[in-house]
Amino acid sequence: MKRVVVISTSLRAGSNSDMLADKFAEGARSAGNEVEKISLTGKNIQFCKGCFACQKLGRCVIKDDVNDITAKVLEADVVVWATPIYYYEMSGQMKTLIDRMNAMYPLDYKFRDVYLLTTAAEDEKETPKRAETGLTGWIDCYPKSRLAGTLFCGGVNEAREIDGNKKLQEAFEMGKNI
Repeated sequence: MKRVVVISTSLRAGSNSDMLADKFAEGARSAGNEVEKISLTGKNIQFCKGCFACQKLGRCVIKDDVNDITAKVLEADVVVWATPIYYYEMSGQMKTLIDRMNAMYPLDYKFRDVYLLTTAAEDEKETPKRAETGLTGWIDCYPKSRLAGTLFCGGVNEAREIDGNKKLQEAFEMGKNI
């Protein structure tokens, strides 16, 4: 059994990327894994101040929701990021959270596999590449981990347009096979 943390970064409840996150989580649970989905909707996540106090303290000095999220990520075996693609990049809230997770850098972490689930209005296969590159920059800071899989669902921009899409089944299967 693996401990899986799925971070849904869309601020729109029931969004297309949130639905991918739910399907991945459902697949992972069906395989007997312990799964926690964290939605950034309603979370207080402030910008990093670049003070580097976190490197000495092992936690951020800003009092918001990031330290709790970071603690869960540190204990996870698998970390899954789900994001809408905005202007060919990960959502701003995902990038802000990644920046704030700087406190993890000197700490021990359990995760080895990281997954990226993305949705976008654009359907070109290159659409999620910058988001993938940005996430890979974060993964590179944790050399025992790797980008274990990605899933892109393009051509969806209306709320819940992904309903019935074969990508939902692919997300389920990806989660089931971690």
